[in-house]
Parts: sequence; C-alpha cells; structure tokens
Amino acid sequence: MQKSPNFEAEMAQKTLLSQRDCEVTLRRLCHQLNEVHVPWSRTVLVGIQPRGSKLLKALVAQLESEFQTGPIAHGLLDITFHRDDFRRREEPLVASPTEMDVLIEGKRVVLIDDVLYTGRSVRAALDALGDFGRPERVELCVLIDRRFSRELPIQPDYSGRRVDALNHERVRLNWRGETLESVLLESQPYAPER
Repeated sequence: MQKSPNFEAEMAQKTLLSQRDCEVTLRRLCHQLNEVHVPWSRTVLVGIQPRGSKLLKALVAQLESEFQTGPIAHGLLDITFHRDDFRRREEPLVASPTEMDVLIEGKRVVLIDDVLYTGRSVRAALDALGDFGRPERVELCVLIDRRFSRELPIQPDYSGRRVDALNHERVRLNWRGETLESVLLESQPYAPER
C-alpha cells in the first residue's frame, strides 16, 4: 500500500459540536454558573491564557447581556512560568499577558479553559493564582473535558461536553471573532508501514 504524497497534511476530522451545538453548550454553561454564583459580587471568572481567554469573553458577554447579571469581575491569567514543562521544551515558550485587575482574596474563583486534557495547565493556573491572593474557593469550567487523558487528579466543576479521545487526537475550537463556530476532533489517519 502506498502512502498519499500529502499524507502528513491529511487529517481525519469529526465534528464534536456544530455552531448550533456550541450556542446551546455555552448557554447551558452560563445557566450552571448563574445558578451557583448569584449574586456575582463574590465571584471572579479567570481565563487561563491563551486558549481560555475567548471562552471567558464569550461567557462574560452572555451572562451580562442575557442573564442581566450586571458587571462580572474577570481577569486573564498567564501560566507560562508555572508550567512543569517550562524548561523541558526545545523552543522557548512565549508568555501571554496577565490581566488580573481584580481582587480574588476571599472570593469564589472560577478558572475558565477551553479543553481539560492532562490537568497540568490547571495545576499551573492554581500555582499562578496564588500570586494574587487566597480565594475562598476555586472551581473549574471547561468547554471540553477529555476524560480519560488525565495525568493529575483534576476534574471540572462545569463542562460543556465530555469526550473520549485517544492521546494522538486533538480537540480544536474554531472561533470567528467572538463566535465559537465548531469544535472538531482531529487525528492522523492510521497507515500501517509495509
């Protein structure tokens, strides 16, 4: 069997969430967050940079406009220098800006990220969050929970969709501006060597 000349570029894709599914899932996450965190004066939403930032903005916009929560305190947290693989990579990591113009001391903090995979990014976020105070409670909200890939005992409090994916598969969120258009599961097609 001969490999296609474009074999490396070919990816098998499966749609996990269509645009309509994304809208329903974001709305459901907003309902779950709103049920627990009203009144919002004691809660801070914190997006894990870089990929949690768009999800954070989408959730805050929807909560403030459709649920009339009033302004929700929120910030963006860079975890680059708290990662346990920071010095193990061949190419240097590029830090994203931290925008934490909010107080978290004694507040309920909800960490926001797009995909929960091994749990290492969340562990790094917990370490980085400690630089800004001691929250009363920390919760985790993710759009996609890759259930069987965890390397640390970390579980989400709120998740849009649970996915059983193999380690060579990748979850990709497609954003157009501030709109989440789809969520795909991508993998290289299997081709046995002959």
